[in-house]
Amino acid sequence: MLAPCSSRGQAPTHWVLGTVLTALVASATACPPYCICDNIQRVVTCIRKQLTEVPITIPEGTKKLDIKRNNINIIPNGAFLPIPYLTHLNLQKCKINHLAEGAFRGLGQLIYLNLGFNNIEFIYQETFDGLMSLQQLLIDNNRIEEIRPGAFSQLGFLNFLNLEGNLLVYLPPLVFQGLQQIKHLRLSKNTLNYFADEAFAGLWTLKRLSLEDNELQYLPTEPLSRLINVVRLDLGRNPMTYLGEESVRMRSLKHLTLDNMALQEVSHAAFVHSPKLAIIDLCYNQLQIMQPLDGVEALRMINVTGNQIQCNCLLRPFREWMANYTKLKAEVFCSVPSVFRGERLDSLRPIDLKCVSRPSDYEEEEELKVENKPEKDNQENLPCPEHCDCKHDLQHSSCEGKGLRKIPKGFPLDAHLLDMRYNDFYLVPRGSFSDLKNLVSLHMQNCRIHDIHAGAFRGLKKLIYLYLSGNEISSLQPAVFEGLPDLTYLYLDYNKLTFIPKGTFRLLPNLFALHLEYNPIPRLTDENMEGAEKLRWLYLTGNNITYISPTALQPIGELQKLFLDENKLTAVPTIALMGMPILDELKLSNNPIKQIGNAAFLPVAQSLQQLWLNDMGLEKIFDGAFDGLDAGLQSLYLENNKLSYIPSLKKFTNLHAIDLSNNPWNCDCPLLHLRRWIESTNLKVTAICDLPINVTGLNVKDAPFKNCKGNLPEKSKSASSKVSPRSDQDRRKQKKAKQQNKTEKKNKKNKLQ
Repeated sequence: MLAPCSSRGQAPTHWVLGTVLTALVASATACPPYCICDNIQRVVTCIRKQLTEVPITIPEGTKKLDIKRNNINIIPNGAFLPIPYLTHLNLQKCKINHLAEGAFRGLGQLIYLNLGFNNIEFIYQETFDGLMSLQQLLIDNNRIEEIRPGAFSQLGFLNFLNLEGNLLVYLPPLVFQGLQQIKHLRLSKNTLNYFADEAFAGLWTLKRLSLEDNELQYLPTEPLSRLINVVRLDLGRNPMTYLGEESVRMRSLKHLTLDNMALQEVSHAAFVHSPKLAIIDLCYNQLQIMQPLDGVEALRMINVTGNQIQCNCLLRPFREWMANYTKLKAEVFCSVPSVFRGERLDSLRPIDLKCVSRPSDYEEEEELKVENKPEKDNQENLPCPEHCDCKHDLQHSSCEGKGLRKIPKGFPLDAHLLDMRYNDFYLVPRGSFSDLKNLVSLHMQNCRIHDIHAGAFRGLKKLIYLYLSGNEISSLQPAVFEGLPDLTYLYLDYNKLTFIPKGTFRLLPNLFALHLEYNPIPRLTDENMEGAEKLRWLYLTGNNITYISPTALQPIGELQKLFLDENKLTAVPTIALMGMPILDELKLSNNPIKQIGNAAFLPVAQSLQQLWLNDMGLEKIFDGAFDGLDAGLQSLYLENNKLSYIPSLKKFTNLHAIDLSNNPWNCDCPLLHLRRWIESTNLKVTAICDLPINVTGLNVKDAPFKNCKGNLPEKSKSASSKVSPRSDQDRRKQKKAKQQNKTEKKNKKNKLQ
């Protein structure tokens, strides 16, 4: 008899309940004794249990795992393979200092990962392998110094990445490659001061970028211009003093925060290439006068509260400009003169904005300055030298462009940044900054400095950034850098150095980046880099270097970036590159190198990722020139040379950028491999044929390459693959015929017998 229709295809109720109960019991028994397992919601929590490793007996079906506040130092490869259904994982405050490559493999359903407040220092290329569904990644408040390119390549669905509160100082090219759905990127509270131009390349979906609380001295215009869809940019609490013409070039930007910085001037044309800007926040800077802003027709609000705005005749153009924008809300309040202090600018008439014209007015203004100083500082006993401006709340002091001939004394003792650019010091005497023990960043660019005495910077125990660019320094002695144990970034570019004496950097044990661009240095010898063992970035662009000793770079074997462009090298310094296992960027552009021989980059082939060989007049690259580079190379620049041929690029399977433009390519059979490679890659490749005449001006990928047979490597290979089977078949037939003939003879002989 058939079962009733209502029960067809259904298991008996008691069987279903039994199965569920069995599963729940099994899950309960698998729960670690120090954890709490909710088997209905499939949530496991193991908070503050002094765990030293990820528990291995967590129920397999767990969806959410919270093990924050434990003592798990290392997350090994495949740590979560037994629990593949996780969607949420919280590892916050677990004292993690190392994530093995492949640590999260198997978590293909994970959408939320919190690694905040740990001690992680590096993000490797395969750290996040397997997290193809991840949407939110929090790695804030760690000790991350470096992110290897490709680290986020598998996170195609990530929409929020939080890297706030780390130790990042530099963003290399394509560091965020692979984040195809990213919406919000937080990089606040790092020590970022420099971005590669291609740092944000590929972030087409990014809407908000947070860069507050970093060490950006200038707006990184070029890298930010790549962010064509960013709507909000937060740059507050960076030590910027000036916003120049056309500095903000973000066509979709609507909300820009520039609060709590050291801005003293904003150019009228700063935002002309950001036509959608609706909100500009400039509160708590050092602005005294504002200019009418060009090209901001969409502007709806500008906030200038907390600045020392001088409501005098110089502000009339800005007041009139405000009146022309009927929908604009402008938060601008007067600081001086006293009669208008605290008044809104838009409540004043243009006729009210007068300039000082009588001596009594000057006296009134001077009294007002004295009166206001304690109010501005909001603290007692905070000095500031004459002609300088000390912003005590930001711990920034500035004497920029005051024509000073001596370095002033009497800065606030808690100053973190001191800006003395564009003065006429000539000499930096011994002990010039002995009281500034908390100083982090010192700017002395373009000060006509000729000489620096030994011990000039003694006492600056916390100094990280020292800017001496654009001076007239022709010699240095090691004692100059006495007392700078934490100096990390040293800028000596655009000086007159011709020689670096032995041991110049031996008193700088933490030197990370050295800028020596545009000095007339002719040679690098064995002694130049002695003492700079921790150096990672070396910039030698625009010198007169004709020779590099084979062992000149040996003391800095841990170098990651080497810029030798715009020099006079006639060959790749292959021997000098030996013993540099982690070099990932090498720039040789604008050197008169005509040929690149076999194995030219072999010493750094395992680590090199970015290679610049453009604008050299390069005529020939040997077939073995790129031996060893293979899949590791990510960027190759060969534009503006004299190349008609290039070796095969088949091995470069991870290239993200290549430039072959402005070369006289000979689109004949030897170059057919290039066309095939261009057709097989997703990269945009511009390579124009110069020869033969019938294809001049065509892109290589469109050239016909007719009658390419014979000696062409690709053809000969394919030909051999077609000929070989026929030859083997013939040999088999021949062998069979001989065997048959032999058998027939034997049979015949037996017959006769």
